[in-house]
This record gives sequence, C-alpha cells and structure tokens, in this order.
Amino acid sequence: MQKNKHHLFDASKFPYSFHCFSSFSVSFFGLGIVTVGRYIHFLLYLFSSLPQVHILLVFVSKGKRMELDLTPKKPETLFEGEGGGYYTWSDSEMPLLAEKNVTAGRFLLHPRGFALPHYSDASKVGYVIQGNDGLVGLVLPNRREEVTLKLKQGDVIPVPVGALSWWFNDGDSDLIIIFLGETSKALIPGKISYFFLTGGIGIIGGFSTDLTSKVYGLDKDELEKLTKSQTGVLIIKLDKGQPMPKPQMHITKELVYNIDAAEAENVVETAGLVKTLTEKDFSFIGDVRLSLIRVKLEPCAIKAPSYSVNPTSQLIYIARGSGKIEIVDFNGKSVLNTHVEAGHLLLVPQFFVVAEIACEEGMESYSIVTTTKPLFEELAGKESIWSILSPTLQQVALNVDSDFQKFFTTKIKESTILIPPTT
Repeated sequence: MQKNKHHLFDASKFPYSFHCFSSFSVSFFGLGIVTVGRYIHFLLYLFSSLPQVHILLVFVSKGKRMELDLTPKKPETLFEGEGGGYYTWSDSEMPLLAEKNVTAGRFLLHPRGFALPHYSDASKVGYVIQGNDGLVGLVLPNRREEVTLKLKQGDVIPVPVGALSWWFNDGDSDLIIIFLGETSKALIPGKISYFFLTGGIGIIGGFSTDLTSKVYGLDKDELEKLTKSQTGVLIIKLDKGQPMPKPQMHITKELVYNIDAAEAENVVETAGLVKTLTEKDFSFIGDVRLSLIRVKLEPCAIKAPSYSVNPTSQLIYIARGSGKIEIVDFNGKSVLNTHVEAGHLLLVPQFFVVAEIACEEGMESYSIVTTTKPLFEELAGKESIWSILSPTLQQVALNVDSDFQKFFTTKIKESTILIPPTT
C-alpha cells in the first residue's frame, strides 16, 4: 500500500498559469477550496508523490457564492377555493429551483372542481397521486383540435410549454396531481407562470374594450357578457348538472401512461422497484424533454447510492410514506441526511450521490431529470461502477491489500441496488 505525501502549494512556481490572478485574493481551506477573483470558486484536490504539485480541477461555479440548502420542503398555498387549490414551492424557500431551472406544483381538485383553460411558460409532467375520475382537455401546439383524456391514479400526463389545458374532477373524491417541470424558457426561472383565458385574471378581459369589441364584432352589452360573466379565478366548482366533454379513450392511450402499472426495470422482492420512464416507452414524454423516475421501497428497504451521469439535477417528490434521504457532494461530504415524508420536495444537484431509506410504512418517490436519455451510475449491484474497475485499480484507489479487494468484489457481486430490510 502507498504512503501519502502532501506538498504545500507555491504559486510562484506557476508564473504563467496564475499570473493573470496576481491582483486577486487567493485563499486555501484545507486541501481544497480556492477563491479567485470575483466569486469564482475552484475546488482543487492537491496530491503528489513527487516534489512538484499536481492539481486536478473537479468543480467550478460562477456567480455569487452561496451555501447549498438541500433541505426538503413542503409547498406554500398559492390558491384555495371551493373547487380546489394549487400549492407551489417558492425560490425564496428553495433558491436552487431557480438556479437549476426546475420547479413543482401540487394541484388539488375537489369533486366537480374545474381549472379554467390556461397555458404556461414551462414544460412539465403531471403524476396522478390520488383519484380515478379526472379529465383533462388539451390543445397541443400546432394542432387544431381539442382532445379530452381520462386520468386515474398512477397516470403520467406530459404538458408541453404553450399547450392549452383545462382540468376537471368528475369523481366523488379529491383528485391530486403533482407537476414537476423545467423552466429554462420560463419568464421567471424556477417558477411556472400561468396565463388564463377567462375569469377574474383572464387575458380576455385585459385588453381595452375598444380593441376587444372590434376584434370580435361585439356591442357593449355583448362585450360585458363575454369578459365579465366568469368571475372565478384559477379553480371553480361546477354544478352537478353541468355536462362536460367525454374522454376519448383511444387518444388517452397515446397521451397518458400509467407508470404504476408498468413493468419496472429493477425489481427486488421485499425491497421494492425502480421504473424509469423515457420517450423509448412513452413517446409523448419526449415532447417535454423530461424523464420520470419512480422508486417504490418496501418497509425499511434501501435504494443504494447512485448519481446521474448526465449534467442534470434531479427533482424528487415524496408521494407516499416516509423515510430518509442521504446526499453526498463533490467533496465526499454529507450535505443531507434527514427525514422525509409525503409532500416533501427536494433537489439533488448534478453529479451528487443520493440514497433513499424507507421507514416502517415504506416510501414512494417520483422524480424528473431534464434529459430524454437519463443515465445513472450505481454504487452497488453487479453492474455498479466498482464491478467495472480492475482489481489493481481498486487496490490502489482504496489503498487496501488484495485480500480485502477480493472480499469487497465478492460483496459487490452479491449486492443489489435495492436492499431488503435486514432481519
């Protein structure tokens, strides 16, 4: 096994590389953090067994220095009414949402609740947490037709940016949908802005009366009826006798996917399952450029640590149950080790490593990554990164002897990414 030697850094030996920084402050913290210029941070790992120093740049961030707050949060109330409510996570509570251009919203419709027709500035996927009698009407961009789709628990419905939609609960119990979205093209990063056609904040009432009357050829009374009849905002409740469009089941099969009923790529008895939904299985989700991941853990089971190879953050919503989430950063430091429960939202920054542990009731999470071809590297299981590295490399990297390396390799081959509870 090797002996480790660390050498102090002497900037004078690097006149060309560091000359341009000579007028800026440089400070070291332990092995790794260097601050250069105006809030440009380099994480350096210094290592050498030779007289000179070798420097490996592993992390760069630009802009204002800020501490990562990965604490899971529950939503704030944006709107509540007789027909239902809408709840969001603010960038003031979760500033990383704006930085990473992702967001979420929890949508509740009481029986006969109706969300007025609207479009938004972000692409998103909706997952039906509860309810079996939902209806959604869609007018997709560049398509001159309205389609009406049936929604039930477990369904996934993508909503492309700019698509017009309305939502209705035709059942006797609440309909609950979680939306996870991407906001790189949005007006406000980390937030979805909704534009309603009608109602108290409808765009149809925002123009001058002169313009609207000329556009539609209406007199004063007709104009008043068009723009002022609907006084509700966002979500209203319809009378029982109000008919609604019937769902088109043949189109529902094309535009809605039930992830809860789908075959998972990883299943371990008494531990749980992992299902990754991409455009390969469901072409319509490709229209929003997102992929959705379902992790269902049985009581006290574990989803082993993994990280995204794609340069994308992972936005996780805890839909059912409770447990614990652990996240490790680029410095090998635990940045989150906390309890989570249904209703919590958290963000895993790109390349950070995350593990999930269920409590006695089990835990179920749904997450998005902003890519159509997600790729995760596992740290356990037969196909983990450890199983690919050569024995010699493992010995050197871990600084262990061959006996322990062989023992560890055996353990890796016996492991799975989903670990049942120990008896």
